[in-house]
Amino acid sequence: MMTLKLRPLVGVFAENKDKAREIRLHKIVPALAKGQEVTLDFAGIDSATQSFVHALISDLIRTYGCEVLDKLYFQNCTETVKKIIAIVVDYMQEG
Repeated sequence: MMTLKLRPLVGVFAENKDKAREIRLHKIVPALAKGQEVTLDFAGIDSATQSFVHALISDLIRTYGCEVLDKLYFQNCTETVKKIIAIVVDYMQEG
């Protein structure tokens, strides 16, 4: 399992969707390709935008299917971040 601490990469407010895309392409996708599970650690992040979370995980769901959620773990999320992740996951599962 790979644990990815997001705060050093994005700061206390995760809003930069280009940074989220970079994290997805260069950190998450290679780990999944190796068969690893990935923990996204939101410790120290107060909030995130929906566009950040969408850029971080939506393409993974589109590419790998909803089964990818069995290999992704979300850790140390504030209630706000939990809600945003749930919104994005629900939206992707509807599509």
